[in-house]
Amino acid sequence: MTTTIIFSVVLLAVLGILIGILLGVAGKFFAVETDERVVQVRECLPGNNCGGCGFPGCDGLAEAIVAGTAEVNGCPVGGAPVASKIGEILGVDAGAAVRKVAYVKCAGTCEAASNKYNYIGEQDCRRAVMVPGRGDKACSYGCLGLGSCVAACQFDALSIKDGIAVVDREKCVACGKCVQTCPNNVISLVPYDAPYVVQCNSKDKGKDVMSVCKAGCIGCGLCVKQCEFGAVTLENNIAVIDGEKCQGCGKCAEKCPKKIIQAIG
Repeated sequence: MTTTIIFSVVLLAVLGILIGILLGVAGKFFAVETDERVVQVRECLPGNNCGGCGFPGCDGLAEAIVAGTAEVNGCPVGGAPVASKIGEILGVDAGAAVRKVAYVKCAGTCEAASNKYNYIGEQDCRRAVMVPGRGDKACSYGCLGLGSCVAACQFDALSIKDGIAVVDREKCVACGKCVQTCPNNVISLVPYDAPYVVQCNSKDKGKDVMSVCKAGCIGCGLCVKQCEFGAVTLENNIAVIDGEKCQGCGKCAEKCPKKIIQAIG
């Protein structure tokens, strides 16, 4: 019995050693070489893994940057400082990273927007739009104010005030999670220093807009006529501002009868 036990122990020990040797050889044989620059770039990234860059987390972005399929300034959270560090590692110009922030294209507060009914259900915009009528607000394009974007934001940059989402510009890192979450596409990313934006998302004609919201764009075209630089146009019954053409004169905002062209820069 004793001999059998000793033999079993020795056999297991020998097998363990052999397996260890085989695993070590296999590890070296099948090892995938990692570009040291990927590791260095990854260390520069903030590690939020928010996906705002369009890649699967910071690891995916680091690999893409080194491979040349993503820009050096591709991290919206890290911004220019991180882009500069990565540029030094790769020996390239980081480029001018334009800071962006989320913007809520809706002025339909509790006072301004009317409701079709009282919604009683899960406080989630994505759930509410599945209810007939796409939620309780009479405007089917507006902010539902149930806070799905707030829950999606990792940086505490969003809150619900007076029935609509509000962005804290200083906390926002433009990761885009709120944009992806909003079922009505009310939130978009705009340059931090954008002079003017249109605070409405409705595509309805003026008469229909006025019947459901006091603060909606009625597509009157006065802003278009006032702009001397061709920066304002009407698309789908709503004013659209071309940020590259806009000179920030403010004439469009002054003439807007609904006061939904706002200065945010």
